[in-house]
Amino acid sequence: MATLPSTRCCRTYSSSSSSVSYSSLHRSVQRVAVSPSPKRFISTKVSQSVPQQNGVSMQDVAPVVKPVENDSAFKKLKEGLLSAASGSVEESKDGSGFTFEETESTVSITVVGASGDLAKKKIFPALFALYYEGCLPKHFTIFGYARSKMTDAELRTMVSKTLTCRIDQRENCGEKMDQFLERCFYHSGQYDSQDHFAQLDKKLKEHEGGRIPNRLFYLSIPPNIFIDAVRCASLSASSGNGWTRVIVEKPFGRDSESSASLTKALKQYLQEDQIFRIDHYLGKELVENLSVLRFSNLIFEPLWSRQYIRNVQLIFSEDFGTEGRGGYFDNYGIIRDIMQNHLLQILALFAMETPVSLDAEDIRNEKVKVLRSMRPLQLENVVTGQYKSHVRGGVTYPAYTDDKTVPKGSLTPTFAAAALFIDNARWDGVPFLMKAGKALHNKRAEIRVQFRHVPGNLYNRNIGTDLDRATNELVIRVQPDEAIFLKINNKVPGLGMRLDRSNLNLHYAARYSMEIPDAYERLLLDAIEGERRLFIRSDELDAAWSLFTPLLKEIEEKKIIPEYYPYGSRGPVGAHYLAARYKVRWGDVGVDQ
Repeated sequence: MATLPSTRCCRTYSSSSSSVSYSSLHRSVQRVAVSPSPKRFISTKVSQSVPQQNGVSMQDVAPVVKPVENDSAFKKLKEGLLSAASGSVEESKDGSGFTFEETESTVSITVVGASGDLAKKKIFPALFALYYEGCLPKHFTIFGYARSKMTDAELRTMVSKTLTCRIDQRENCGEKMDQFLERCFYHSGQYDSQDHFAQLDKKLKEHEGGRIPNRLFYLSIPPNIFIDAVRCASLSASSGNGWTRVIVEKPFGRDSESSASLTKALKQYLQEDQIFRIDHYLGKELVENLSVLRFSNLIFEPLWSRQYIRNVQLIFSEDFGTEGRGGYFDNYGIIRDIMQNHLLQILALFAMETPVSLDAEDIRNEKVKVLRSMRPLQLENVVTGQYKSHVRGGVTYPAYTDDKTVPKGSLTPTFAAAALFIDNARWDGVPFLMKAGKALHNKRAEIRVQFRHVPGNLYNRNIGTDLDRATNELVIRVQPDEAIFLKINNKVPGLGMRLDRSNLNLHYAARYSMEIPDAYERLLLDAIEGERRLFIRSDELDAAWSLFTPLLKEIEEKKIIPEYYPYGSRGPVGAHYLAARYKVRWGDVGVDQ
């Protein structure tokens, strides 16, 4: 099969001013001409005056000051930079002895909570993968920040244990790892100490070497210390004349009130466009491909409505329990942990109208419209469950409440199924069924689109009475074993007229030789480049919580007892009754292969 021409996996960073266009160079002149401002977060909204809150200016990039053409200092700087564009780059040294070009910038990435599992298993490996692929800027530094006492060498030893090279290209793997680890450093400090962040700021400046400093902070810490860390970074370690951005991990609160409170607190120190709320499921390859599949293939877009689609199913299952993480999980449950964010974000992407462009704000605007068009969830449209102990093959699998970190008698759901509806012209009356659970029979995440039955089907006699088995179905398997397949009816070869249901299958492992990047790689690269398309905006978050908060409060106030299901089963029977109420059969009950 022919492959469409494509660009590289990442954007090229120019390290030589000779490759910079005049317009971008002119912007660089303007930026360099601005004298360094006090330590604070900087905003990209440079054309407007920025309000001050608590004495902290909320900005993201250096203010663009209109150059005064008769200013001799400006002219001198401008002439020097323009001459650099023609090839004569003038180098200079700062007090640290670093040699740099005046137009160059650097990116400093600080992983706050560097000693935690997320940092070790996901963030550092993703950063290395980006470096290995040549996707990071020429000048970058990575700092780990945590309360644990650790040296640079000890951090590198810890990080090196989780680094791997691409399966499809292992050239110079060891050499690349060594080069990457040389750029990793560590600073120990408290998350609520401005002095400790000021010490970090001093170290960052030493490595930035006088270049234009851009800083990215990844908050890989519990949500109860987000604000302390942001406050200290804002006042003591933000960039003076470059951009500063902060990646915030979920959970973004427990309900509408706590989420709004968190957002309000963050915005005391940050502008909205500095906050990158990460949902790693939006970085999955098949989720990223969802809009491509729909908007670049004529055969799908005309079918993407209530006229042809009977129901849509969003399914998430794990084949393991909490395994010692029950203390965290019990405070949130499966609805908050999976449905309100991962599955709802996928639903919004799936159901949105065609955006004006691929610009981040245009896409997020359409997602918000979908969320605001949805009915708040009713208890009658929800089934909850909790896994219980089960013996299989001589092995005893524990119940949720057997986890020592889970309170005895906990009613927190480890499984939930729900029917949601979008009250707009495109989707009116189409049930969107969600199902998410732990300790189920397999591990998968997929979107299943079941189309309507063929009216007046000439082959009903051959199909039989079970019309659901003959319906067309589009399946987008997000993980594992990524694939897109369309179920169609086909005649079995032979003299008789016997129909068979077959798959038109795009199996990623068979079609593409390269390894699929981890979601964190895509999202980290987007944050570095300021691409917000796959991150969650505050009004989007508000709309999402407004759908689930009344339901969650009702479940907790009424102490709804979940339906118990055996560890390793398909979940509560009640989920099948819920689907049957809307004349739907869960698509993952049968065998797809």
